[in-house]
Amino acid sequence: MFAYIGCRTTRERNARGKGISIFNVTNNVWRYISTVHTKANPSYLAIDRTGQYLYAVHGDFNLITSFAIQADGNLQYMSEVNATGTNPVYITINKSNTFAFVATLQGGTVASFPIKPDGSLGEAASVQHLPGQDAANVSFAHQCEFDRSGNFLFVPTQARHVGYERIWVFAVCHKTGTLTLVDSVQSRCYSEPRHVVVSDDNRRVYLVNEKGNSVTYYEFCENTGRLTPVQIVSSLPETYTGEGQASAIILDRREEFLYATNRLHDSIAMYRINKHTGFLTSVGWVSAMGQTPRFGSRVPDSDEIVVANEDSDTLQFFKVQEASGYLTFLDKTVHTESPTCIVFNKA
Repeated sequence: MFAYIGCRTTRERNARGKGISIFNVTNNVWRYISTVHTKANPSYLAIDRTGQYLYAVHGDFNLITSFAIQADGNLQYMSEVNATGTNPVYITINKSNTFAFVATLQGGTVASFPIKPDGSLGEAASVQHLPGQDAANVSFAHQCEFDRSGNFLFVPTQARHVGYERIWVFAVCHKTGTLTLVDSVQSRCYSEPRHVVVSDDNRRVYLVNEKGNSVTYYEFCENTGRLTPVQIVSSLPETYTGEGQASAIILDRREEFLYATNRLHDSIAMYRINKHTGFLTSVGWVSAMGQTPRFGSRVPDSDEIVVANEDSDTLQFFKVQEASGYLTFLDKTVHTESPTCIVFNKA
């Protein structure tokens, strides 16, 4: 298996990254292969469903780049396209492997890009502009993530005082890339919705709220695309009175536990999921073992969680304890500069 690490590279981001770093992962041992120098800030990555191509959005700019994945895991640059808005922050591939979908934060857009026969991306086929509270402003899209059927796209947006705190739900046409709005659910004022994860049965959606420092649980109807909020829990301990910025949200592979990372508090919140109701109960908090845990993910085919600590230049690894859901630090650290995203590709 190969792991690809996105990062920040610019002085404006106080970054130390140099490009997309590539690791070979064999028997849970990470071996550095190379770093592919790219356009600035290859901050979020996606791999197509054939495992042959990798796409990067370039944060703070307006660009998506395409790469062919070589047999040894290295990347060969292919092409670039306009992202339709400033600061693309997320990219995902549809179930038919025909389109990539991209959310832009300051651009306030979510757009579809056709995947060409050679694996590169064409110019945007469909663009949805997410309106703000007046014509001069937008709602700030922080993610675009599919439900399990692949027929609906969830787009959490942040208001930042001029837009709307919402999850927008779009129906997807996989032939044309067209997005049709079917639902939007308002969040608490100043909560700043960030990322969602979806349960395997497609009935439950969990949202991490960046400035609200919380997780919201929604019930989801895959027939209509409707979301119904049913619970909000804090991502910070009740005795902590400082600032926080919640960031990543992770389901364990048995879907018995949920995890959310907290920047500034530099911790991981742990929750038990009631298997009958989906409701969350706090298990506690552990240190992220570094500064600014911006991203987290399951390691495929394991009970490990990996967290990218952007300002410590490290990936830190934790094991999910099967009975309690508590995370145990594995005393395993991978060094990589200003990490912001990790994607895996089986060799």
